[in-house]
Amino acid sequence: MRYRIEKGKYLPFHNAVDTCIGTGRMGLALQKEYFEQLKLVQENIGFQYIRGHGLFCDDMAIYQEYTTGDGEIAAEYNFTYLDMVMDNYKELGLRPFLELGFMPYKLASGTQTVFYWKGNVTPPQKYSGWTNMVQATLHHLRKRYGVDEVLTWPIEIWNEPNLDVFWENADKEKYFKLFQETFMAVKAVDSRFKVGGPAICGIDDVSWLKDFLFFCREKKIALDFASRHHYCINLPKEEGHYGYCGLIDPEEGLLQLWTSRKIIDSFSEYKNMEFHLTEFNTSYSPKTPIHDTNLNAAYIAYLLSRLGEGYASYSYWTFGDIFEESGVPFTPFHGGFGLVANGCIPKPTFWTFVFFKHLKGKCVFKSDHAVIMQQDENIYNGVLWNPVWGNKEDVFSTVVECPVNINTEYCLMTKCVDERYCNPLKVWHDIGEPANLTREQKELLHNAAKPLIQTSLLHTKAELLEVEMEVAKNGVIYFELIPVDRKSDRGYSYERIFEI
Repeated sequence: MRYRIEKGKYLPFHNAVDTCIGTGRMGLALQKEYFEQLKLVQENIGFQYIRGHGLFCDDMAIYQEYTTGDGEIAAEYNFTYLDMVMDNYKELGLRPFLELGFMPYKLASGTQTVFYWKGNVTPPQKYSGWTNMVQATLHHLRKRYGVDEVLTWPIEIWNEPNLDVFWENADKEKYFKLFQETFMAVKAVDSRFKVGGPAICGIDDVSWLKDFLFFCREKKIALDFASRHHYCINLPKEEGHYGYCGLIDPEEGLLQLWTSRKIIDSFSEYKNMEFHLTEFNTSYSPKTPIHDTNLNAAYIAYLLSRLGEGYASYSYWTFGDIFEESGVPFTPFHGGFGLVANGCIPKPTFWTFVFFKHLKGKCVFKSDHAVIMQQDENIYNGVLWNPVWGNKEDVFSTVVECPVNINTEYCLMTKCVDERYCNPLKVWHDIGEPANLTREQKELLHNAAKPLIQTSLLHTKAELLEVEMEVAKNGVIYFELIPVDRKSDRGYSYERIFEI
């Protein structure tokens, strides 16, 4: 494949790769390993926002009750753990993308729960109890972190109410009521808060989104943003602790997302409204081994090249594998959602995000296998990828023709992540799949989780420089092409070192 960059021609590319990242339930943020994984992610990628479940779950202990002297039950609120979590996020340069859920047990109308940690997914007994808690929490956050700061935190109401596992009976009318009551309660605290939803996934998503927007129109709810989720697999086949699945064609999935964008824009009140993809990944299960693979990294690279076309943000689910929806995992590589495996071992997809974070300047080329940027007249960088499944060819070869200065020395630097050079999963498999890593095994896997870095010198004799690169099966390559400004020390000759 030959890619020619045309001088002065620029293409649209909205790169929001670092806007938001997902996390397990909020209470996990108090664990040391959680913090270390998130710190690693922030040092290398640096997300702006973090979104997860469980703000009002009982392990956060926000909602409390006591009996008054008159024998009445009264509410009180405990923000001890909330402050610890928010302080940890702040230390790492993160702001919360607040998801309001799930229901505290003492406020809940029913007993249905989800996940190992039993998040209650039923409506409140009394909406006043729920809305009072929401308002008290926002008032506390405003006082502790400052009004101007907290107003930058988006607020999303609930999670995937179109699934009966996340909202009792997937009852639209009851969710719409929850949304309206919560929306009005938040705006009563401060009308400048950005509030949205419905955070639906791909089940019956068209009718849910339409009905939700019709409801908001009827009730004159001035939405600030809409949100949904996106996963890219067929139904997994369960075996022991794991689920094995096939990927859908990424274009098929993107068509579903563009349909949602069109639905929103068909409502005059909400046309061009912010749209956030508050969860996405290949698999929707935290025990699907594909998450740990190089195929995952290459497939996600393709999505990152396209999602900015319709979304203000797209939040990968999740940053790390301290995550307990299906219970505590048995092994470091168990198919968890995270960019980082337990033991602070970066997975291949971690590097996909690092590479896209480095894309700066103006986009000069886009295809199904590449994004190339120009940072100034003579500096280029880009990402290439090659997900392979089905009958696709194993190797993708390309020649990139870059406009350059004549008679100039350039350095081509590449960082390669593929099944040969950055594949900690295979190393773990080859050493016997140990469930509990020794210090030496952990160090080995850390070393196996690094990209291959290579450099070469290219000398230009014409206005187009041909750069050849080969992306192996399930590979992701980051490259930089930079003119060399060589200023050798007096008497130093690199070439003479090898004259033996």
